[in-house]
Amino acid sequence: MIKQKKPKAVKGVSKLLFWVLQWTWGLPVNLIGGIVYLLLYPRCRHERFNNAFISYVPWKFGGLSMGLFIFMADHGREPWTRNTRIHEYGHTIQCLLLGPLYWVVIGLPSAIWCNFFEGYRKRNNVSYYKLYCESWANKWGEKWSALKRTGED
Repeated sequence: MIKQKKPKAVKGVSKLLFWVLQWTWGLPVNLIGGIVYLLLYPRCRHERFNNAFISYVPWKFGGLSMGLFIFMADHGREPWTRNTRIHEYGHTIQCLLLGPLYWVVIGLPSAIWCNFFEGYRKRNNVSYYKLYCESWANKWGEKWSALKRTGED
């Protein structure tokens, strides 16, 4: 019988520390994410993913993580949904580490890479996950959720 890894920080003292850090050190990111979550709450499908809250939005985009709050396109396609959940949870963990620096170290580079370099990535066959903050999100998402991403998105 194969023993499955348990997600990190989903109960007990680890969970309490996770929440305290997100709502103190990560307050600016979580405050904005929480406001967007509340505005979208009546119109979207939601679920918990470890310690994060995922909102499935009808927009045509991949995903966006704002601390504990993850906003994802509602494609209903696997493995895309699974992979994106894990990836965006990695950004949640980055917020836990970086707090208010998250915007500069992760948010801005990620937004620029996503929105202004799509043509470059296609022309040069460069993966979206080549950028440091995106590959880091994949690694930490897998580590902290104890799930593996499958294939390419």
